[in-house]
Order: sequence, then structure tokens, then C-alpha cells
Amino acid sequence: MIAKTQWFQRRKYGGWGVSPKTWQAWVYMAAVTVPFVVFQSLPVWSDQIRLIGTILWLLFLLIDLIPVMIKVSASDERENKIEALAERNAAWIMMGALIIGILYQLIVSSLQQAPQVDWFLVIALTAGVLAKSISNLVLKDKNL
Repeated sequence: MIAKTQWFQRRKYGGWGVSPKTWQAWVYMAAVTVPFVVFQSLPVWSDQIRLIGTILWLLFLLIDLIPVMIKVSASDERENKIEALAERNAAWIMMGALIIGILYQLIVSSLQQAPQVDWFLVIALTAGVLAKSISNLVLKDKNL
């Protein structure tokens, strides 16, 4: 749509996504951020209008930036390996945090005689395990 792949680079530090590489990317970021901040700051809108505006703004950003994020890739094989290792390490940390969170919830709620668990955390952990298992099955015979 509006954002161009050549304006952005892969985000190496501070999460996933893209970061500005050229002045056009900075202008794009300002052009989508400033109107949103002004819209949210003006007291003339009701909460419902603000919610609808936020949803529409997020949809626009997703539709516009997801193709850019997909096309922006590492520049060489070494960078690809570094990114793969960083992603693996992040996945291990997130998995550990989910397990600790689930165990904490179970222990605390069991001590109160009402065992409970946040099923969203269990589903997220299960989805991660399934994604890894399926990836291993599909990729084991491929020549990568």
C-alpha cells in the first residue's frame, strides 16, 4: 500500500518487526503516529469513537506493514543464523515464563483450595509445542 520495503530494515534489537532505515520510513512513521496521537488526545470524541478509531488504525497498520515485514530479511547467511539463534533463545525464555506462570497459578490457587489455571497460557504453550513438533516433522527430510 503505502510503506515500501526498501524504507525499512529488520529490527535486530528491541523485539520483532521492522525499524526505519531511510528518511521516508521516518516520515511514514510520523504520518501514521501523529494523527493517531492527536485523535486520541482531543476530548471531543467518545470512548466508543476512540475504540473504533484505534481498531481501524491498527487494521491499517497491519495491512500496510505485514507485507513489508515479510519481505524484509537478513542480508547474509551469518545474519540469518544469528536471527535464528536469537529467535530460538527468545522462544525458550517465553516457554519458561509460561511454564512458571502456569505452575505459580496452580500452586497459589491450590493453596486456596480452588485450583485454577489460565487456559490462555496453556493454549499458548501447547501451540508452541505443536508448532515445533510439526516443523521438525516437515523439515527433517528437507535439504536445508
